Amino acid sequence: MSSVLVFLEIKNREGANAEVSRISWEAMAAGHALAESVGLPVDLALVAAPGNPIFEHLHGKRPRKVYAIDDPLLHAYTADGYAAACDQLIEHVNPSHVVFPHTYQVRDFAPALATRFGQVLISDVTGIEGGPEPVFVRQLLQGKLNATYRHTGTGPCFLSVQAGAFRADAAQSEETTLEPFLPKLEAAQIRVQPGEPFRASAQTVDLGSAQILVSVGRGIKEEANIAIVQELATALGAELAASRPICDAGWLPMERQVGSSGQTVAPKVYMAIGISGAIQHLVGMKGSQCIVAINKDENAPIFEVADYGIVGDLFEIVPALTAAVRKAKG
Repeated sequence: MSSVLVFLEIKNREGANAEVSRISWEAMAAGHALAESVGLPVDLALVAAPGNPIFEHLHGKRPRKVYAIDDPLLHAYTADGYAAACDQLIEHVNPSHVVFPHTYQVRDFAPALATRFGQVLISDVTGIEGGPEPVFVRQLLQGKLNATYRHTGTGPCFLSVQAGAFRADAAQSEETTLEPFLPKLEAAQIRVQPGEPFRASAQTVDLGSAQILVSVGRGIKEEANIAIVQELATALGAELAASRPICDAGWLPMERQVGSSGQTVAPKVYMAIGISGAIQHLVGMKGSQCIVAINKDENAPIFEVADYGIVGDLFEIVPALTAAVRKAKG
């Protein structure tokens, strides 16, 4: 076994603003943590032509090699094409572990890829307990239980990591080796014809890219009071988010929901205002770098994960915070 191989994913592939997805950086961080525990280097792989400018923007801890997987049959995504190309690269690299970001695309082709090697995909990993035989942690029943898995097969171990579970590595400027990899693909291997790329609504909010989130829960009592929290978010230059009850009530659109049935986020600062901290919500924001909780119930579960907690009436605390932020900004 030669390395831990991490596959990165490009978003906005067809546009001028193509970039590596945020969760791919997190997968890279997981890959480095795993590689350190098993004493192997990290290799990266990306489906893109070797001359693609995106390779100039790879950052994080230095990998041993970056493989540029390129073939005309991969220019449009298909599960058949990606599984076949990745299969050939894995045979070439012979990694001990293969790490993916847990995305819709990965969920489409990675299980079939793992099956080609007689393995299963350990999906949605939230933690790695290091050692010569690493243990992988997944959550069950919407986060109510943690399950642990250990790879016992003779082939490579396949896993995908949950968004927000690992913090992306800080940028580093070292150069690395870029190696083109040209798989041998035939059109007959592609059994489906790709349709038009999915285009999200222009109104969709990407909470995952926000550095600061101010999230509101049932403690706000009624829809009209959300303006109080919106004022704080505006003062901080933050995005407004919510727990599920707020979105279910129609007080904020579903695209602003954080949790197991909403978006998974990992901002630098997450402010939970009037949120009790049900496990379904914690699953979606536990990877935040700094969590600030405001709740009148000192026994609320949110305080168990908070870095800073304020016990009190949000209708007094939030306006005071807003005023303090505005004063600090001049």
